[in-house]
Amino acid sequence: MIYTYLGPAGTFTEAALLQVPDARTSERIPAANVNAALDKVRSGAADAAMVPIENSVEGGVSTTLDAIATGDALQIVAEALVPITFVLAVRENIDSLEQIRTVATHGHAWAQCRGWAESNIPQAEFIPTSSTAAGAIALLDGESNHDAAICSPLVAQERGLKVLREEIEDNKGAVTRFILVTRPGPIPAPTGIDKSTVILPLAEDRPGALMEILEQFVVRGVNLSRIESRPTGEGMGRYFFSVDVDGHVAQARVADALTGLHRVCPDLRFLGSYPAASGLSSAVEAHNSDEAFDRAKSWVGGIRNRLLG
Repeated sequence: MIYTYLGPAGTFTEAALLQVPDARTSERIPAANVNAALDKVRSGAADAAMVPIENSVEGGVSTTLDAIATGDALQIVAEALVPITFVLAVRENIDSLEQIRTVATHGHAWAQCRGWAESNIPQAEFIPTSSTAAGAIALLDGESNHDAAICSPLVAQERGLKVLREEIEDNKGAVTRFILVTRPGPIPAPTGIDKSTVILPLAEDRPGALMEILEQFVVRGVNLSRIESRPTGEGMGRYFFSVDVDGHVAQARVADALTGLHRVCPDLRFLGSYPAASGLSSAVEAHNSDEAFDRAKSWVGGIRNRLLG
């Protein structure tokens, strides 16, 4: 297997990838950004890509949501959760917080450490970078234009960076969710604790359009664990919805919901069913069980068999 991920080495994304059983012994190629990682999969240069999709503090990662919603079809086959903690790494000649005039990191990391930064290094200017690791690694270059970087403990340790402060995140216990993406292929077998992801374009901006989509899940007892709207870029009022549901397409209630969705939203994109990393499943009421769906279909089938002709 050849894996790619949002690089460079030492990012939280690589930490997520290393949760995949064979990733440590496989080739791992860092990518400059999410689109580049997914393009490697689409072109066949990599078999799978690990990219971030959601953060417990900042919400959905818009770059990923947009990239998997368009272009050649992709499939999510697994997910990983990584606890997020940050350190403040500095250049070797920096010995105190007062000396820091500029600090570099990714925008999501800055948002999660802004409170700490405003209280402890209010004089420091934020410089955005493509990843937390990129800002940190640049400290090793004598020509870097910043004094400090907010990064993961992993990259600081692996690169031997000087760390001035640890655990500087504002929200202790923050978690980022990552997805492992491949080209379309076999769907992982249901485990009983699964998740499915679909992209639902809003075909028409009219009263009740979203409700018509949501009721397909409600009437079948399918729980939505995430729903986010994203603009299509085709004009004001044009959106698609990225949705995670509890359950697997092999389960009758999920398959029936997808059937209903296809009637009202024929351009929907099914991104896969895969094991849920949280290990938690939502309760399913008896009338939404596979057995209940089977009995109902059998009952209706018996009636239809009585049709003349």
